[in-house]
Amino acid sequence: MDRFYRLHPKYLIPIFIVLNTICTGMGMGVPVFNILFGFIIGWFVSRRALGLFSDTSRALKKVLYYLLFCSGFTFLTMTAIWGRLIPMIFDKSFDFTNFGIPMILFDPKLSFIGWIILMILISPLLQLFTSVFSGYLVMAFRPVKK
Repeated sequence: MDRFYRLHPKYLIPIFIVLNTICTGMGMGVPVFNILFGFIIGWFVSRRALGLFSDTSRALKKVLYYLLFCSGFTFLTMTAIWGRLIPMIFDKSFDFTNFGIPMILFDPKLSFIGWIILMILISPLLQLFTSVFSGYLVMAFRPVKK
């Protein structure tokens, strides 16, 4: 197995944080690239777990643990970016129409609430789903050792 997959987590975590922050910046706060980055995360984490552990159940537990960490970091990032807008929901004088978010629910306030939920909750969940999917593909099509 390549040395890259055997890196210690104290090196992998800062690398992930930098790459995930770059993905957030490329999307200007909208985590489209973070969700796509989930495919790479799932692939890497599964390859790493398969190389480090011979027991499949232990490898699957590690994969899930790492993927939850990655999705949790995206959740914290999105909460830091979009969470400051939550008090605006309760402000009677706030103009939701001209805020600049898409009118996804045909009502300005409901669209604003839906956008906040999409950014903070659903986007990290989608990143988790994409990473689990790619991790599953790596596990499913791994070469069988005899």
